[in-house]
Amino acid sequence: MALVLRNGDYVPDGLGGFQRAEGAAEVLERVLWKLTVRRGSFPFLPGLGSRLHTLGLTKPGEREALAGQYVREALVDEDVDVQEVALRQKGDRAVVSVRMEWQGETLAAAVEVGGLV
Repeated sequence: MALVLRNGDYVPDGLGGFQRAEGAAEVLERVLWKLTVRRGSFPFLPGLGSRLHTLGLTKPGEREALAGQYVREALVDEDVDVQEVALRQKGDRAVVSVRMEWQGETLAAAVEVGGLV
């Protein structure tokens, strides 16, 4: 069971605790966390997280392919089959949308990436 995070904070359950996720919702919480954590930011878990934050260092024409690579890299230890990764740029920010399959169920996640020019 995973705790639900939004904007870096645990979501209160209204009863003095925090919301918990199970099943597909738990998988999505882990996926979103792994995609937003900067890879290498935890010294004892150097493979945790993604490199999506580095997309701004690459040429615009290479970003979508790299986004797919970085998503798959971040989720390699999850029991999901990444079906599609799309990058939609909006000014200096972009939304990375991921469609994946988990135990026959289609899941979707989206994260925002900044620092793009």
